[in-house]
Amino acid sequence: MTYTPIRNDHGSVEQQAASPVSTFDAAPSSDAEGASTTAMQVRKRNGGLETADVMKIVRAIERSAGGLPEVDPLRIATRTISGLYDGATTSELDELSIRTAASLIAEEPQYSKLAARLLVVYSDKEVQNQDIHSFSQSVKAGHNLGLIDDGVASFVAENSRKLNDAIDGARSSLFEYFGVRTLYDRYLLKHPETRESIETPQHFFLRVACGLAQSPGDAIDLYRLMSNLDYMPSSPTLFNSGTRHPQMSSCYLLDSPQDDLESIYNRYTDIAKLSKFAGGIGVSFSRVRSRGSLIRGTNGKSNGVVPWLKTLDSSVAAVNQGGKRKGAACVYIEAWHADIEDFLELRDNTGDEMRRAHNLNLANWVPDLFMRRVEEDAVWSLFDPKELPE
Repeated sequence: MTYTPIRNDHGSVEQQAASPVSTFDAAPSSDAEGASTTAMQVRKRNGGLETADVMKIVRAIERSAGGLPEVDPLRIATRTISGLYDGATTSELDELSIRTAASLIAEEPQYSKLAARLLVVYSDKEVQNQDIHSFSQSVKAGHNLGLIDDGVASFVAENSRKLNDAIDGARSSLFEYFGVRTLYDRYLLKHPETRESIETPQHFFLRVACGLAQSPGDAIDLYRLMSNLDYMPSSPTLFNSGTRHPQMSSCYLLDSPQDDLESIYNRYTDIAKLSKFAGGIGVSFSRVRSRGSLIRGTNGKSNGVVPWLKTLDSSVAAVNQGGKRKGAACVYIEAWHADIEDFLELRDNTGDEMRRAHNLNLANWVPDLFMRRVEEDAVWSLFDPKELPE
């Protein structure tokens, strides 16, 4: 059985058993530097095996805890060491350290900084393990994988020295845990097959800047603003700048489709293509005929706008902004439309689910005339756009 030192509430050192470590037959020994080692093996990121060294875990966490007086690095290290088993990967141990620190944020906010720093180190190791050690190498790797735009790749290659020298890894310490976790999970470019990040947080900021700038000086100035967290573009810009799909606007406002089948489905296509690369959509449906209106082509009656919006609701959920976040669409209808009451019930939690659209945001255009009628307690008029298109 091995024991791991922990601190009690009075600051003195006690001994606590670390059960998983005790499952291995070999007794601990000491190397020339006095570090505690066991016969357990851990697998490094490059696939090689090395003997587990618990003091290496302690030192790594202590390095990230610098300047955080309310953080107890040994507390994180103890729980990480308890997760050791023969053949454990260093990635698994790093993830355990990050999760442990994150679980203590509610107890002490400084653990947010510690968890963020540990995750930044994890991300940096992941990138370096792919033989990427500079910003220009990151962009070259992304270009080879078909992720980075040709023009941006050429721009970075021509100005690689200036751009590489501009990277300041210390600025990653400005992150809190939630920020760097969101960045790692959603924004950093990933290898298409291994799903490992091919850029660090600082590489990411400079790649975004290079996608927007016309000169290396402009790119570096913009990088400094973003990396210092003084300015941050919108999510579509962060997702797409410098890539082969540089769609960088946040919102797209689309006019209502014409009142025919082809026009409506063409509008669905437009919305899906914009949503694919993180665009938010605003679209009117005021031109589409109301429920009960005659369909001359079939001599039948229309079901109104609700079934069309139910289809749009499913499309927005399916084309979820490139798999990075939920799709977002807001549908507008003017207050005179005969289906206005059905439209306003689309997000109700009760009623027929076939006439509900929970993924859409709803907007009702209210004209001044409507408000005057309200003040006068007068009658409001509804119209079918098929009968009165103007």
